[in-house]
Amino acid sequence: MSLHTIKGKALVTGASSGIGATYAERLASRGFDLLLVARDLSRLEAMAARLSQAHGVTVEVLKADLTSPADTQVVAQRLRSDATITLLVNNAGVAMNGSLAEADLVKVDALIQLNIVALTHLAAAASATFSAAGRGGIINIASVVALAPEMFNAVYSASKAYVLSLTQTLHGEIGKQGVQLQAVCPGVTRTEIWERSGMDEKALPPEMIMEVGEMVDAALTGFDQGELITIPSLPDAADWNALVNARGKLGPNLSRNSAAARYK
Repeated sequence: MSLHTIKGKALVTGASSGIGATYAERLASRGFDLLLVARDLSRLEAMAARLSQAHGVTVEVLKADLTSPADTQVVAQRLRSDATITLLVNNAGVAMNGSLAEADLVKVDALIQLNIVALTHLAAAASATFSAAGRGGIINIASVVALAPEMFNAVYSASKAYVLSLTQTLHGEIGKQGVQLQAVCPGVTRTEIWERSGMDEKALPPEMIMEVGEMVDAALTGFDQGELITIPSLPDAADWNALVNARGKLGPNLSRNSAAARYK
């Protein structure tokens, strides 16, 4: 399956800037109608006008704050009720800086609500609708910190590990029903998330930072190629496959009826 065979309407969260806005542009250029979701209504409306004029597609906007459970349910209900939606790009997310011991737990709760709870509710709604229809795609934006949690903030890294795991499990649940799953694991990408989280992008080596357009183009190519997990900067897919194989080797010994001899 590829985006060329899905078509229809794509719902993109966090669509007003950065990765979400870039997905919206790329999908419009491929002929998708769009439902753009974000908090900034003026930005969404400007994008909608520009994309519909440039690509001849229908673009609808929906103002929603996905840190709000009520707003999340509005978007989830749209996914459950609108049969024209064939693709969900679960992109909305936030980062934070600093250690957990020193964290503002109100901000931690907001991150968990956005990066985990809202993403899960929308994925659940899309899973039900798409699997019943026997078609569709769900793209969840994770991060390479899901694979290297020591590199970054504990809560953010854990939230992205959740996204990765959820995507892998969903693939097992609904992949055979015609729904394509993808977790995208970008490295550092040049977006507004840096300024919003209080981190200094300039403190990182330039060779670590990918432009957002290149990242999204690589991710979409990965989707077209049927990848479940896409790491845009990874040169050799064999490295990821080796990790998958190593994890598989653990499988038979993860749950046994006695403790390993090394603990006795």
